[in-house]
Amino acid sequence: MNAMRLAASAALLFTAGACASVPVTVSLNEFGLPAKHVPVPTAAAINDADLKTRLYIFADDSMQGRQYGRVGNMKGTDYIAGELKRLGVEPAGENGTYFQSMPVVQRKFARTSTLSVSGRALKWVDEWIATPGITAPKPFDGVQVIFGGVQGDAANQLTAAQANGKLVVMLPAAGGRGGAGGAGAGGAGGAGGRGGAGGRGGAAPVNPLAGAAAIAITDLDAVNLGQRAFINDEPQGRINAPPGALAPPNPNAPAQAAAPAAPAAPAAPAGPPTAQLRITRAAAAILIGAPLEGARAGTEGGTVSAKLDFVETPVPQYARNVIGIIRGSDPTLKHSFVALGAHPDHVGLDRNPIDHDSLQMYNAARQALMNKGGELHAATPQELSTIKLNLDSVRKIRPARLDSIRNGADDDGSGSMALLEIAEAVQAMPVKPKRSLLFVWNNGEEAGLTGSAWFTMHPTVPRDSIVAQINLDMIGRGRAKDLPGGGDDYLAVVGSQRLSNDLGQAVVANNLKQPSPFRLDYRFDSTTTWPGYNNIYGRSDHANYARFNIPIAFFFTGLHADYHQLTDEPQYIDYPHYARITKYINDLVIDVANRDKRPMLIKP
Repeated sequence: MNAMRLAASAALLFTAGACASVPVTVSLNEFGLPAKHVPVPTAAAINDADLKTRLYIFADDSMQGRQYGRVGNMKGTDYIAGELKRLGVEPAGENGTYFQSMPVVQRKFARTSTLSVSGRALKWVDEWIATPGITAPKPFDGVQVIFGGVQGDAANQLTAAQANGKLVVMLPAAGGRGGAGGAGAGGAGGAGGRGGAGGRGGAAPVNPLAGAAAIAITDLDAVNLGQRAFINDEPQGRINAPPGALAPPNPNAPAQAAAPAAPAAPAAPAGPPTAQLRITRAAAAILIGAPLEGARAGTEGGTVSAKLDFVETPVPQYARNVIGIIRGSDPTLKHSFVALGAHPDHVGLDRNPIDHDSLQMYNAARQALMNKGGELHAATPQELSTIKLNLDSVRKIRPARLDSIRNGADDDGSGSMALLEIAEAVQAMPVKPKRSLLFVWNNGEEAGLTGSAWFTMHPTVPRDSIVAQINLDMIGRGRAKDLPGGGDDYLAVVGSQRLSNDLGQAVVANNLKQPSPFRLDYRFDSTTTWPGYNNIYGRSDHANYARFNIPIAFFFTGLHADYHQLTDEPQYIDYPHYARITKYINDLVIDVANRDKRPMLIKP
């Protein structure tokens, strides 16, 4: 639903309420913003009201955190495509659409999977569940159960001979559940976008459970029935493009280097992985044939019959880049492009709902501790112990609100909606820039920069026609409380001088033309000791464009207390600051598009 139609519907509801003389109380936070916002029609001029309307829609709870490979992601890309169509932007995806789909699959076990011991069937979800990996596990049927003791208890572990060919039942290590002894395939790891470092490398230690038919960890009692669905539908690490389909970014490649070929597919494993199960204590006792209390490693149980129905479902509709073009006005230069990018995905749902206000206040207090002294540092346990929350004033305004959605308003709703705002502004220009503008919402950034890797390897325009790429990722915050050095004039820029002096100079020149120039922060072009900021250059989608020697500039306003949290909501965005940044980027893009010469690469 586009903004104008939604605005009309919302206005009717509001008017109906007013006519009925029902008092409407809207509580505002410390930034003067409500939790919900009535949308209004957008205009051609870039302004904070438009950005607020777009972002409150795009980062609404109904989008379910827009996770790559999930239905909420499709809702987000549908909204963007609908807006492009409304604005009259030319589709530049596949088959005349705005979409470029990726060969993504969802892997899970069907509910028809069964597990029984000595004729007694265990109940799926209620008593056991299987954890999917990237391939189907080896089947096991008619195998004996053996108790393996406690994970990590090296003094009392099974020998390889004892575990070989058996279903090994184990208690989790103290302090929470662990993996299944390293025997299974687990998740794919992945680059993780800015969200994490991905899988671990290095040779695995010798594992005595490697020959087990299956491994069952007795930790399911700690997971309620609603949360157990996530075990077989894991938000992270279970959705993967085929091996070799995506090339990893190489931000350190020299400017003169040729674009690397796609990597070869990884070698196939020696065989299917060991099945990984999670079970309740009652189910463990049934499998072993005796209470867990007093059981010793090596105790043998019954014989199990099992059938794990592993299914792969293609979900290209949940993993789409969105692409549009505004054609340039110059007969020759319109065949080249200035690319603008952002990522529409975020990290989805949380399996453990918690009170939103408590989390927001705690995160803000922790960030204040981390900012002390003018340099970001990890808060110590002693510092964290000093945090005391007083919710009395908040509770006078509203009751507790349980929250389980990571809305991703700043990350990267802010960049995504800025692109729409720029598209509307440029589309209204009577004379378009000389070069064409290529708008690409690179999906799957949080899953390892997959959308930008896919687009740069399978571009819908000639790759060498892209003269520069401007990446917007988290441009909605940057207050003094968000990071040391933040403020109304703060804006970080990364990589603008790595491949092209021309682009770097354009970044500076257009900033100086702004009514109130930004204080451009270049510190993340170098290494930093700040926790969470390592290798910022390689952690967003511009890195995949740079791999092909396309000059890039990455703009962001820093990580903050609500980064990847349930509290990254539209009500905490700094809209006047956000609008000024969007206007500046618009000016920069138009300037680069109007230049007779493309930004030159730095010669070695």
